[in-house]
Amino acid sequence: MTAPSTFGLSSEARNLHWLLTNLVEEVPGILSVAVVSSDGLLLLSSDPVRNEAAREARETRPTGPRGSAADLATIVSGIGSLTIGTAKLLDFGTVKHTMVAMDEGSLFVMSISDGSLLGVHGSAACDMSVVAYHMALFVGRAGHVLTPELRSELRKSLESESESTGEPE
Repeated sequence: MTAPSTFGLSSEARNLHWLLTNLVEEVPGILSVAVVSSDGLLLLSSDPVRNEAAREARETRPTGPRGSAADLATIVSGIGSLTIGTAKLLDFGTVKHTMVAMDEGSLFVMSISDGSLLGVHGSAACDMSVVAYHMALFVGRAGHVLTPELRSELRKSLESESESTGEPE
């Protein structure tokens, strides 16, 4: 996680951290993950240092978009906004998920709840159906607990972690 210490967090926040860590560690090919609030703020992020297998596979590649969780959050928020606007314009209902396949990898964006989004950056070798399945499991488990209070707690946790490490978010 971007905030590796879950000490002092509520059980819901610790559970979300655990679910995100589990997603990254259990699904081959995931490079980075971000949970973004409806206003585009990063709430949770994977930590590539904790995922040994992924790090070894990416020795010559960046760990995520420019190596920054904030960059992935920005991309996820932008794609989410674009697809939501498209669905409204076409009058096709709500967006459930979006996938962008590229030569060297994939980006998956899935709605969680109240406009929050789960974004996954995967390698070219990842099995897209496996990633989508595990993202749906995460959304199903996390969606009902991602309340405004929990989003606020997660955001404050990220802010305090970045202040204590001196790193930008």
